[in-house]
Order: sequence, then C-alpha cells, then structure tokens
Amino acid sequence: MTIDTVEAKGGKPVAAEETLRRFATAAQAAYAADPGPGGVEKIRALLEPVLRDKAVVARYLGPDNDETRTPIYEDPQFGFVVLAHVYKGVAKAPPHDHGPTWAIYGQATGVTEMTEWKLEKAPAGNEPGRASPVKTYRLEPGMAVAYQAGQLHSPKRNGDTRLIRIEGADLMKVKRKAFKPA
Repeated sequence: MTIDTVEAKGGKPVAAEETLRRFATAAQAAYAADPGPGGVEKIRALLEPVLRDKAVVARYLGPDNDETRTPIYEDPQFGFVVLAHVYKGVAKAPPHDHGPTWAIYGQATGVTEMTEWKLEKAPAGNEPGRASPVKTYRLEPGMAVAYQAGQLHSPKRNGDTRLIRIEGADLMKVKRKAFKPA
C-alpha cells in the first residue's frame, strides 16, 4: 500500500489536504487489517513519503506554524491522532513510553537523535522507573520510526525540528508513568 502524492493524469502534485486524506484512509485500512504491531508498522511506512511531500510540510509545518502540538487528523474509528509538531531550539526528553498505546515519530525537517531504553526497574508509587540506554540513532527528514505500547524511548534535539507524529490514542487524555536513566 502506498500513498500517491501526484495525480495519475499529468503528474501534478496533489494538494496537501488531499495527501493527508489519502494517508488517513490508507492508515485506517492498514490498522483495520492489523490492529497490532504489524498495522502500526504499515502506518509508519505509509508516513515516510508524506514526510517528503513539500506541499504537506509547507501546509502543516511551514513557517507560519510555531505550535508545539497541532492535531491535523483524528481517526473516527480507531482514535489514533496525527499531529504536526514544531520544536524550537535544543531539547532533551527523559526516557518515556506512551502508556497503553503506540506512537510514530516522523521527521519532516531538522534531525532528532532517538534513544531506545531497556526497563531496569518499574515505577513504584511516586518513584519513577529506571532505564538504561540500548540504542541511539538519528531520525532525519523523510524517516519515521514506530514505538509500540510500553517501548521506552527519548528524543534529543540540537536545533529546530518539525515532525508529524501519530499517537495510537490522544496522549493528552492518557496518564503515563515517569522514568529516568538508571
């Protein structure tokens, strides 16, 4: 399954809104066919060409958007949310997961250094869990990575970045546990 970002007749680029609609339709179909890790991975693969679409980046992540979190699509059947994220400057997040759901980080501009973590000690009461780094890699424009439910990771940004991120559920409504390096 792929997303066509050009019209079959004439090869003209489609509008950003149409590309997003096509992506959402394909993502919904992929998740309906496999609501587990395989479906999430298919959505991740579908997102990569969208991240390289100049019209989409200009429309949803252009210079007029400086919001950290802007929902641009919420799936009415499965509840996953597509977000435009604009981050300014340097930032480093602690290890975290997305509670009972998954997330996909899609890099549109800039570079994010991602670290994956191994749980060493589960959170208990008010005490955060402890984790050790396992793998670090660069997420560059056009790349997307999926994190399944419970998979610990952390982003580090050395400058401005713009992402399309997909949450399996609206994380503004999900209580998550805290973690810190072991």
